Amino acid sequence: MAVPFRKVSKTRGRKRRTHYVISENTTTKCTKCGADIRPHRVCPQCGTYKGKEVINVEEAA
Repeated sequence: MAVPFRKVSKTRGRKRRTHYVISENTTTKCTKCGADIRPHRVCPQCGTYKGKEVINVEEAA
């Protein structure tokens, strides 16, 4: 098994990990009601997906 010849310093390791960043979730506007929703998901406000009613929100509540 390969073993590192020298210790990797803290600075060198941290330079390599500078791009490990958590990005915030993207949101889009619902085409029917205008609510902020995550892409490719049913709108929790009106129950539509791609302009079609998928769930009836009034019955669910």
